[in-house]
Amino acid sequence: MRDDAPPRSLAEPEPLSHGLKQRHLTMLGLGGVIGAGLFVGSGAGIAVAGPGIVLSYLIAGALAMLVMRMLGEMSAAMPASGAFSVHAERALGRWAGFSVGWLYWFLLVVVLAVEATGAARIAHGWVPGVPQWGWVLLFMVVFTAANLAAVKNFGEFEFWFAALKVGAIVLFLTLGTLAILGLLPDTDPVGLANLTGQGGFLPNGWSGVVSGVLAVVFAFGGLEVVTIAAAESEDPARNVARAVRSAVWRILLFYVGSMLVIVTLLPWTSMVPGESPYVAVLDTIGVPGAGQIMNVVVFVALLSALNANLYGSSRMVFSLAERGEAPKGLLRVSGGGVPRRAVLASVAFGFISVLLNLKWPDSVFLYMLNAVGAVLLFVWALIAVSQLRLRPRIEREAPETLTLRMWAFPWLTWTALAAMGAVLVLMLTDDGARPQVLWSAGATAAVLLVAWLREVRASRGTARGGSGDSGTSATKRN
Repeated sequence: MRDDAPPRSLAEPEPLSHGLKQRHLTMLGLGGVIGAGLFVGSGAGIAVAGPGIVLSYLIAGALAMLVMRMLGEMSAAMPASGAFSVHAERALGRWAGFSVGWLYWFLLVVVLAVEATGAARIAHGWVPGVPQWGWVLLFMVVFTAANLAAVKNFGEFEFWFAALKVGAIVLFLTLGTLAILGLLPDTDPVGLANLTGQGGFLPNGWSGVVSGVLAVVFAFGGLEVVTIAAAESEDPARNVARAVRSAVWRILLFYVGSMLVIVTLLPWTSMVPGESPYVAVLDTIGVPGAGQIMNVVVFVALLSALNANLYGSSRMVFSLAERGEAPKGLLRVSGGGVPRRAVLASVAFGFISVLLNLKWPDSVFLYMLNAVGAVLLFVWALIAVSQLRLRPRIEREAPETLTLRMWAFPWLTWTALAAMGAVLVLMLTDDGARPQVLWSAGATAAVLLVAWLREVRASRGTARGGSGDSGTSATKRN
């Protein structure tokens, strides 16, 4: 293993397997953000914004689309398993790649516990004889085995999980539209009564729309995994560009279209935070067993997110190890190109998070969850800053790799950064969101401090001339 290997060039491929196909990436892009946050959490947004939740989702979705376009541009030009962490390092320096990489890894392994526990609760309701911890153990073992075997296993799991979620959304939109038009049995056209009644389209004014944005913006997290996965496809540059193009508009359609159907069919005042508005709509139009149907969809969504987070966290920590920012022992990959030690390291911390969630959900784990609550904004902001710095460099050094371009560069990039700043300020003024910002700021500051100390140590020089672990280490195979 060499410590003085030069950094890979913009176009040099990853040493991992290339077992993901275009269909895997496309469906991962479509289904990556369709999760429990949409199927259940959207009720809280409707409760504060009323029908104006449609505008909230438009605003939050537009921001997520801009971030995805920026990330897609850089990933198509410079595919890497570390995605935005690698981009941040190339654009801003080692401190940025180190910070965003470790923060994102921490985010994924903590949220993984929420997803595993949520899926276990649903499964325990179906089979009470198996304790909740037993279901958690089963899920973790199954998905760990799938991720250790071959990357194509991850791809197949996610393909079918995402296909079910996308199918559920399309069916919901179809049934909802028919119900709105009065084309289903025993239904009449609903008109605009629910959009204009109960206080009008903006019953709580624009402040309600803003509160709705805060309630839903983090539901778009997860889009980033498709650019991480692209590095393990047969043609990373082309595949990630196609996946991003096909995903962004359809995702916005799914989210905004769903909300429009819900608030048109039902009075917004009937929404109860914590209960699925999708179940309420299906009950209204007479779909038998609506609650159980949605339970199955949410269950699949949680397992899908668990699988994607385990995959994303393992590739992120592997990429950090490649660049000397994580233990070099994590660089070992199997003969099939799977970074097994990185998978095991991620799932080990995931198990710890699950145990903390099961035993201390309202104390220790709550602090951990708050510590990553606003980290996504930090990640998105560094993606935008990296794109501002790297776009001129790519145009100068390898313009032919710009197969996917950010719209109206640099103006829309700056607009997205301003929007992220506005969301952060609004969270600070919101009593419910403020603890997340403060705890996340503390976690970010701690990681930045470690990154700064590493920079100071490296700048003082070593017997090796200061090159130390700044290079990309060769990958060992077992």
